[in-house]
Amino acid sequence: MFDTLQDRLAATFKSLRSKGRLTDADIDATAREIRIALLEADVNLSVVKEFVSRIKERASGAELSRALNPSQQIIKIVNDELVSILGGETRLLRYAKQPPTIIMLAGLQGAGKTTLAGKLGAWLKEQGHSPLLVAADLQRPQAVEQLRVMAERAKVGIYAPQPGNGVGDPIQVAKDSIDHAKHHLFDVVIIDTAGRLGVDTEMMRQAQMIKALTKPDETLFVVDAMIGQDAVNTALAFEQGVGIDGVVLTKLDGDARGGAALSIARVIGKPIMFASNGEKLSDFDIFHPDRMASRILGMGDMLTLIEQAEKAFDAEESAKAAEKLMGGGGQFGLDDFLAQMQQIRKMGPLSKVFGMLPGASNMKAISEIDEKQVDRVEAIIRSMTPAERADVGILNGSRRARIARGAGVEVRDVNELVNRFVEARKMMQSMGQMMPGMPGLGGGRRQPPRQQAKKGKGGKKVSGNPAKRAAEAKAKADPALRAPSVPEALPTQAETQAAMKDFSLPPELQQMLNQQNKGPR
Repeated sequence: MFDTLQDRLAATFKSLRSKGRLTDADIDATAREIRIALLEADVNLSVVKEFVSRIKERASGAELSRALNPSQQIIKIVNDELVSILGGETRLLRYAKQPPTIIMLAGLQGAGKTTLAGKLGAWLKEQGHSPLLVAADLQRPQAVEQLRVMAERAKVGIYAPQPGNGVGDPIQVAKDSIDHAKHHLFDVVIIDTAGRLGVDTEMMRQAQMIKALTKPDETLFVVDAMIGQDAVNTALAFEQGVGIDGVVLTKLDGDARGGAALSIARVIGKPIMFASNGEKLSDFDIFHPDRMASRILGMGDMLTLIEQAEKAFDAEESAKAAEKLMGGGGQFGLDDFLAQMQQIRKMGPLSKVFGMLPGASNMKAISEIDEKQVDRVEAIIRSMTPAERADVGILNGSRRARIARGAGVEVRDVNELVNRFVEARKMMQSMGQMMPGMPGLGGGRRQPPRQQAKKGKGGKKVSGNPAKRAAEAKAKADPALRAPSVPEALPTQAETQAAMKDFSLPPELQQMLNQQNKGPR
């Protein structure tokens, strides 16, 4: 969503890196480019004016004059201000002291309230809660059935006593759902209210009545991040008419400019609490202003990436694969590679996963990743026998032809996969040999390179350094000057054995281990 804004800001900061000191003209030019970038992203005009004025004020002050690298300091200032307009700090849900906690969802039709109710229910269940979805949208066709499907997918409870499609009283349904939750021990109630194509009196009255009767702990305004400035205007209308506690952004995976996300928190003064960025139930998470600002500036989102990896990856299996790859615990085969690839795909589309890496905005290849290519690789590996996956060295011409026919690809595709796999494995194993002291890396200590000595008469090696040859000749004449073959600092084997005979455990440790110390006391 923020691709255009990322590109414009990256180009602006790139022009600053070559400058050792920034003048007032440089600051004005940078502020102008940032203003244009924000306006093109459809950020609210008042927010843009405030944002740019804050940057110019901080960049022109003592804060920048003391900086060792002014261009990096400018980026830091922009990052701080982005975090500020996005809400500043992460806002978490407020739970009721006495269950159930009541959450009311409000917003326009098409914003994704019903889908979000299912995602929020699934997320709360992962946190250890028992949520109940309430079908209080009785106007939109099939809204009740859609919520029922979402509850089934999320494996959470649902309260839908009315069929909907214009039949039933949504206010009474919302009121009765509280008693139902208490009776069946649900600790969170999520009320899905009706929406309209536009803000009208009837919708506001209904939302006000539901809020007055249920007294929700959180009233969340669900807004489509793709509708631009209309999102801000709608949020203002709901804040004045109903009163909201937080904002949920949906459809962040769309191709809109994303200005609403950068404007809504500052204009209405309410924090963005959650963000939805896909169709799956798992495409939902807490909104972190600092992480979003980091992604907009092209610095990645490593914390979110780590959190998703911790959920998707099996730590034990990954450790075994790493040990194999680095040279210990057997040979790293295609079975291990396939297992690791499947764990990565659990995290979501590869373009989305790699997009969280620092500097990913500058890698155009990431946005062009074809998931079908990954499917093709998986098909090739699955067409192999277990023995072939474990040892690709046995793959002769006939075997490769059979694998290609089974996977529906050409033989050259099989060859390319095998060659790339072997080269990558060699590279990782060589890294393990270069860094033997690192945990999990196999291989012995790498010997330092040494120059090949020259051979003199009789086949004996002679140094090519004249000074060293003179020293060697002098040492031959005087045996006292010869270097010892073993460093003097290291004890001999006999000395080590004598020391071990005199070794004695402390009395407390002896008693704990129930051992008899045979050494002298």
